[in-house]
Amino acid sequence: MRVSQQEKDRSHARIIASAARLMREQGMEGASVNDVMQAAGMSHGGFYKHFETKEALLLAALDQAFDEITDRLGPAASPADAAALSAGFNDYYLSDGHLASPGHGCPIATVSADIARGAAALKARFGAGVRRVVALLARGTSGTERARRARATRQLAMLAGALMIARASDPDTAREVLAACRDRTP
Repeated sequence: MRVSQQEKDRSHARIIASAARLMREQGMEGASVNDVMQAAGMSHGGFYKHFETKEALLLAALDQAFDEITDRLGPAASPADAAALSAGFNDYYLSDGHLASPGHGCPIATVSADIARGAAALKARFGAGVRRVVALLARGTSGTERARRARATRQLAMLAGALMIARASDPDTAREVLAACRDRTP
């Protein structure tokens, strides 16, 4: 029985979505091909109809995860809109909901340690995702392009670091770290 291109595309998207979620929940190595395919409602054997390697899947999953996080910073019609989106992003990033849901959150705070030990292609894709987030955050600041990017980079580093520390800590420490960073964000 032949499968339509539309069904292949839907299956491909399900695989990527499952991989994006699982790599953030379980790490790059913890998200096995079998687990990803099972979460997508498919058999392990179907994987190679969609991807040549696990690395190819992880590259697509990184793109998906960064797309999800940058969607939160969406289009801004004006500098005031961009500033409001940036403030809302800070609130989301340091929220209890984001803390408790790594599978649906920012890949920077969940897979950066794995990426650091990974292949150059993964590092390049991760770096491109970070630059996308920084560029969107920079829209909500003022000053020269260089100053805005630097401010946005510091902001993102503080947010991701705070979330990583909070996730790795006991509940009291997690609350303290997130509260301190909420008070510090622009």
